[in-house]
Amino acid sequence: MTPDHPPELNALEADIRACRICEPYLPLGPRPVLIARPEARLLIAAQAPGRRVHETGLPFNDPSGERLRDWLGIDRETFYHHPAIAIVPMGFCYPGTGKGGDLPPRPECAATWRRPLLAAMPQIETTVVIGRYALGWHLGLGGGQRVTDLVAAWRDFAPAHFPLPHPSPRNNRWLKNNPWFEDEVVPALRERVRECLLAFD
Repeated sequence: MTPDHPPELNALEADIRACRICEPYLPLGPRPVLIARPEARLLIAAQAPGRRVHETGLPFNDPSGERLRDWLGIDRETFYHHPAIAIVPMGFCYPGTGKGGDLPPRPECAATWRRPLLAAMPQIETTVVIGRYALGWHLGLGGGQRVTDLVAAWRDFAPAHFPLPHPSPRNNRWLKNNPWFEDEVVPALRERVRECLLAFD
């Protein structure tokens, strides 16, 4: 949160930082992690913080973030500090870990905060939609649909949305099996990111 945010976003973000709705279900307690900016043109819509992100309070401050920044074609400084970029996951707090990795984002979070928060960022032009839960909310991915199919249909959604797999190292095999993603989607994504940043400047 920065002092030049309008009062409505300041108040909303303060409410989010103080949120305790999911506290009984969070193994490390609440620590909402997001970057909201009223002037943002590019929205990074991901899933939920991992343990390392919870500890540092910085979204995508992990190996997934390194890969995501490579896909976007930007460095850490731009990712975290450019006023055109907002980073708003589906769940703001670390949900814990299950047998297959991190648990899904708590559903209460998006139901409570997502629409008012996006309404407070009316200049968003492109949303980078990362992973199944964000794809479900933003692009209507249903339970029987595959993330791969939605990502392969990226031209149907661009430039307003870019559906992506999660950049986690757990998806290394997926990336190896789907070389078209880095050959086709990543260059188009980088160009769109560049356009969003240049339009702001």
